[in-house]
Amino acid sequence: MDFNKLDLTKLDLTNRRGIITGGGQGIGRALALEFGRRGGHLLLIGRQQATLTETARLVASEGGTTEIMVEDLTRAGAIQRIAERVASWNTVDLLVNNAGNVRAGRLELTSDLDVHSMIDLNLTAPILLTKALLPALRESGKARGSILLNVASGIALVGMPFYAVYAATKSGIAQFGEALRRELIGTGVHVATVYPGATDTAMMTSQNAGDELGWGRRPLEDVITDLIAALEAGEHEINTAPKGRREMQQLNITDPLAVDAALAPGLEALELAVRDHRSI
Repeated sequence: MDFNKLDLTKLDLTNRRGIITGGGQGIGRALALEFGRRGGHLLLIGRQQATLTETARLVASEGGTTEIMVEDLTRAGAIQRIAERVASWNTVDLLVNNAGNVRAGRLELTSDLDVHSMIDLNLTAPILLTKALLPALRESGKARGSILLNVASGIALVGMPFYAVYAATKSGIAQFGEALRRELIGTGVHVATVYPGATDTAMMTSQNAGDELGWGRRPLEDVITDLIAALEAGEHEINTAPKGRREMQQLNITDPLAVDAALAPGLEALELAVRDHRSI
């Protein structure tokens, strides 16, 4: 995939009013701080009051303002409640679909509950939330342009063993963004998808694969710096992977069986290292 051949229009990230899901920690919190220091007003959505409150405090220290909504996006009525919460806002020109979960392991050992948990939160919820907020994003897009940012994963570019369902959800959200981007050409809604690789966040604390298995983690600050720079430049497909991982991504396009062969010797060690990886 060539990330550099799309028509780019620089984006103004200041004074955005919008929603960040999974805003209590990790990439969601870091993005809240970036938009907050640019004067944003943000509705932070997550499952834990304590982490959302801490994000709100940090955003305030950077000059931004927030509202908090403790919500499980997979619960019945959650999408409607979020839409109703922002219905009175004059402007909704930002939506960051960041909330997600991962449960790794061999597919036949994965419970049906875990399969549905990943699909419901990583794929179904952002699609439904985008659908509900799209009229507001389109309306705001007529003025200065709106931003829809979907957080996919490097696993959407190279499907990794023991992450089959997670890979399916992240590939799905990536293709959702690509298709919607084409659907919304000319509306003022800028649809972007970011593909973070392994990042040093709380989501990775139960995952024990390291550099020796190709799972070296980038500092969160570096990932966010690359993401924000690409978004400001008007990019639509934002790849924050380091050079080594990009080489594998390219090889996966030209010779996917070579990637299979490269991963095969480490499969047993990788399974042991990731089998307890659960983010929720």
